Amino acid sequence: MPTTPGVAENEPIVPTDRLHSSTPGSSSQSGTFGAYLELLRPPNVTTAVGDVLAGFAVAGLGRPWILPWLLASTMCLYAGGVVLNDVFDLEIDRVERPERPIPSGRASRQRAAILGSALLASGVAFAALGRPAAGIVAGATAACILLYDAWGKRQTWVGPVNMGLCRAGNLMLGVAAAPEALRWAWPLGGLPLVYITAVTTVSRGEVHGGKRAAASFALISLVFVLLALLWLSAGGAARGVSPAGLVLTALLGARLLPPYLDVWRHPAADKIRQAVRIGVLSLVLVDAVLGAVYAGVIYSVAILVTALTAGWLARRFAVT
Repeated sequence: MPTTPGVAENEPIVPTDRLHSSTPGSSSQSGTFGAYLELLRPPNVTTAVGDVLAGFAVAGLGRPWILPWLLASTMCLYAGGVVLNDVFDLEIDRVERPERPIPSGRASRQRAAILGSALLASGVAFAALGRPAAGIVAGATAACILLYDAWGKRQTWVGPVNMGLCRAGNLMLGVAAAPEALRWAWPLGGLPLVYITAVTTVSRGEVHGGKRAAASFALISLVFVLLALLWLSAGGAARGVSPAGLVLTALLGARLLPPYLDVWRHPAADKIRQAVRIGVLSLVLVDAVLGAVYAGVIYSVAILVTALTAGWLARRFAVT
């Protein structure tokens, strides 16, 4: 998916010389590998795993042999989306982000396009091998990803919603392990839809600063998600109270609200980048709440492990 799978702009977390060495005698092969690895945005790919695990919990944890196919699918879809994001953004990045792999010349645009397309196709194929219904969901998600990368991201209001649909599709990919669950679980897709729409809206100001209206929209949207998760955790889904869900929802609020309130007060570019980074990495807490509500505390801990992995990778690679 695109960068949150994707926000529209990228702020490198580490200097590029940690991924690509210009020291005389260094291996050009390892430098090229580092550039393409940077394109894949490993921390974001890891967050996609949590979406599918949450959806699989909603589906009832049945048919466990399908899960590996769905995990392979979501990683390919996400990785393909973020690679194609940079392919389509080349002209903009030459001005605003010349350090990115493609405009810097460390990665070939043509090869990146082939890589991104192959990853998207593989994502759809893996899902179809697991369950035909999952293949349909993956195909629809891949279409949303391409629409966002090629056109949607440049549209002021359509773009964030488009990106939100990508993440909603990712959650439904996990639910599709039990196709019958899609009939009643589809409203849950509104959680990542609203959440990522909010984060992506704010991300528009990562380079030049943002507007208070966008920050207000994001705050209201994120509060809505928090209230919905509280309702689910308190037994609103007729599954009983989930203490773990309540605790995780409180943790999510504690992580999200301070930086987004800070952006609302002062929508400067550096504050926006920090808020977006936290928003992207905290999506796994939404997944963990769903895991706690539908599959119990131990399963939610397994989802949180993906957050630890994403956080570790975020110290080494770009998140947005």
